[in-house]
Amino acid sequence: MMGRDAGRLSLILLFMPFALWIGLLIVLPQLGIGYVSLREKVGINQYEFGFKNYADFISEPIYRNTLLRTAWMSILVTALALIAGFPVAYYIAKIAKTRSRAALFLMCLIPLWVSDLVRAYGWIVLLRETGVISTALVSIGLISQPIEMLYTDMTVIIGLVYTVILFMIVPLVSTLQGMDDALLEAGYNLGGSRFTVFRRIIVPYAMPGIVAGSIITFMLTAGSYLTPVLLGGKNSSWFTEQIYNQFITRYNWEAGATFGVLLLLFTSLVVWLGLLLTGQSLATTVAKD
Repeated sequence: MMGRDAGRLSLILLFMPFALWIGLLIVLPQLGIGYVSLREKVGINQYEFGFKNYADFISEPIYRNTLLRTAWMSILVTALALIAGFPVAYYIAKIAKTRSRAALFLMCLIPLWVSDLVRAYGWIVLLRETGVISTALVSIGLISQPIEMLYTDMTVIIGLVYTVILFMIVPLVSTLQGMDDALLEAGYNLGGSRFTVFRRIIVPYAMPGIVAGSIITFMLTAGSYLTPVLLGGKNSSWFTEQIYNQFITRYNWEAGATFGVLLLLFTSLVVWLGLLLTGQSLATTVAKD
């Protein structure tokens, strides 16, 4: 009996830091944001509770369009990260020698050694009108004058893919390492082509990793701020910038909180629809990954 109680106490003590981290840094702030979003300012330091802030969001096309644009570009970044990251993950997990896997994985981790701000400014140095790429193209005669490659949607997408691709590779490597090579050999022995084996064996087996990586990269992309603002410039139309403007520029905490809640709800809806379309569940995906 004493041993059982001691084991239960040990489990509680081990779980306590995680529970406190979730509660204090995630749950309570979200509840606070939800509370602020329901406040309607009717006078100086006078508030009533209601859904006016949400109604104002729905009635303003620029806010709706910015949210939809952010979601669409986040989905595009997630798809590009999957296309670029899957071959890398497959090579690390199934083709590379055991000794070189750690080195390859370390190379993928190198971009995380610097902050998002430094990475964004690195792209600015490369892509601005007087940057490395433009200057090199002029020097070799491919273009007659420097060109500005910053402040476009394509630049923002490139920067975001570079930022989040690691979070796609890691779940894929973890999933693909568990795939038995005998499955691939059986597919080839039964007359399957490379494309057929990829479509009928590799992709279904890797689906939990694909879904897990897609969820992480989509949420990180939709919640990104520095990269869209710095690489998109004044042409940037990212929803997190709208949230920042409401909180910091306009001091309208009620609207900012409303935008934050809507971003969370909308991205959660997109994730749920993705799980529904792929036939996966969040519990099984996380468990297998």
